[in-house]
Amino acid sequence: MTGNDPQQLSDSDMQALAGFKQAMTDLRGELAKVIVGQDEVIEQLLLAIFSQGHCLLEGVPGLAKTLMVSTLASSLDLSFHRIQFTPDLMPSDITGTEVIQEDKSTGQRAFKFLPGPIFSNLILADEINRTPPKTQAALLESMQEKQVTIGGERHPLPAPFFVLATQNPIEQEGTYTLPEAQQDRFMFKVFVRYPSYDEEFRIAETTTAHFKPEANAVLSAERILQLQELCRRVPVAAHVIHYALRLVRATRVHEGDVPQYVKDYVSWGSGPRGVQNLLLGGKARAVLHGRYFVTTDDVKAVAHPVLRHRVITNFSAESEGITPDHVIHYLLENVAEKAKEGEVSPTVAQAFQKG
Repeated sequence: MTGNDPQQLSDSDMQALAGFKQAMTDLRGELAKVIVGQDEVIEQLLLAIFSQGHCLLEGVPGLAKTLMVSTLASSLDLSFHRIQFTPDLMPSDITGTEVIQEDKSTGQRAFKFLPGPIFSNLILADEINRTPPKTQAALLESMQEKQVTIGGERHPLPAPFFVLATQNPIEQEGTYTLPEAQQDRFMFKVFVRYPSYDEEFRIAETTTAHFKPEANAVLSAERILQLQELCRRVPVAAHVIHYALRLVRATRVHEGDVPQYVKDYVSWGSGPRGVQNLLLGGKARAVLHGRYFVTTDDVKAVAHPVLRHRVITNFSAESEGITPDHVIHYLLENVAEKAKEGEVSPTVAQAFQKG
C-alpha cells in the first residue's frame, strides 16, 4: 500500500479532516484579530507548516512580517524565537555553545551545552540576507537535519520545527545574497505585498488606537504533528503526480523538449524537490479546504511559491523585465493537465505507482 493509496485514510482520519477545516476557520479568525488582510500570505504559511516545510518571506519593511509570524506562533501555541540577523552574528549565537562548568561538590569541570534560540518550535530568521554565509549555513543545516551537532554530540530540535525567514528586496548594501542552492531548502518563497486601500485604512485605524488585540491558541504542538502526518496520507491520483512532474521538467532548459519561451528566458530550472513540494503543498491545500484528495488546481495554486526561487532566469529575461513568476504563469497556461498518449514512459508510470 503506497502513501497515495486512498485506503490509508481511516474513518478516524476522515473525522479528523472534517474537524481540521473548523480548526482552520478558528485559526484564521484569531489571526484576523491582529493581522489585517494578507490572506494569501497567511494561507501559504499554513500550507508550509502542515507540509513540514519552511518559508522565505520577501517584502519591504513595515508590512507586518514579524508581527504575522509571532501572532501565528501564539495562535498555534508554539514556542517562538526571533533572531535578528546581523553581519557580526556567529553560528553559535543561533545553535548554542558549550561552556565549562565546575561541580562545586567535587571540584571537577565538565562541558555543558547551552542551547541557542534555534531550540524553539517556530523561528523567525529576520533579514536572513544580512548575515555572512557561515551563519546562514548553520541555520540551513538545522532546517534540513532537524538537529544541532556541538562537540560531536547531537541535540535534536523540538517538534514541530519551522523556520520562517525574511529578507528585504530593496536594500542590498551590507547584505549577503542567499545562494540558490540554499534557497532550495525553503519549501515556499512568499511575496508579502502592500495592502489594499481599505486594508491600509483598517491598519491605520486599529494600530493607532489604545486597544491591543491578542490572538488565542487554537492548535497545540501535539495536534499539529498529528495533522502533519494526516496530510502525508492524503491520496494523490497518478495523473496529478504526472502533471506536477511535467510542470517541473518544463523548467529545465538543458534537457528534454521544453517550450521555446523557457529556452529564451531560463538559465536553470527546478530539481526534484520542486515536484515533492508541489505535491506536499497540494495535499495540505486539499486538507485546508476540507477535501480528501488532491487536484491539479491544488498543484497550480502552490506553483508560484514553490517554483519562483527554483527557476533562475537569464540576462535576456532581466533586460526584458521577465521574472520567474512570468515563466511559471506561462507554464501554467501551456502545460497540459493530462498527458498525451505515450508521453509518460511505462517505467516512470510504474515507479510512481509503486510510490
